[in-house]
Amino acid sequence: MITVTEDMPAREAARVLAGQDLPGLIVVDGKGRPVTVLVGTQVLRMAMPSYCLDDPALARVIDEAAADVILKGIGDRTVADLLPRDRRELPAVSPRATLLEVAAVMARSATPLVAVVDEHRVMTGAITLDGLLDRILLT
Repeated sequence: MITVTEDMPAREAARVLAGQDLPGLIVVDGKGRPVTVLVGTQVLRMAMPSYCLDDPALARVIDEAAADVILKGIGDRTVADLLPRDRRELPAVSPRATLLEVAAVMARSATPLVAVVDEHRVMTGAITLDGLLDRILLT
């Protein structure tokens, strides 16, 4: 699983999200331990011109060819700038978690991404909503 740090440029994180087709990214501290999840919609929220958020119909004034204005909205911000002030509890499970446990953590946190951490809170992997649903539907 690809992770990001709080000091990473937000534009780079957006490219990782898009390039890897991920619902979000796990933000790690300097020791590589997960601290929170940056959900893709949070990147969009910070990138969009405020008038488009206030009234989505106003987004029609920007044609598709000029849609790169969205990434310009990120500017020189970092991942830390994109994170909400009131950070959510890190959605995390142990490597031994059952499908139902993972689903419960994901549903409770309303995040489509859950970190898998060992007893020392070191990340060993991650589970996406798509991956979880694939496993549930196959079992």
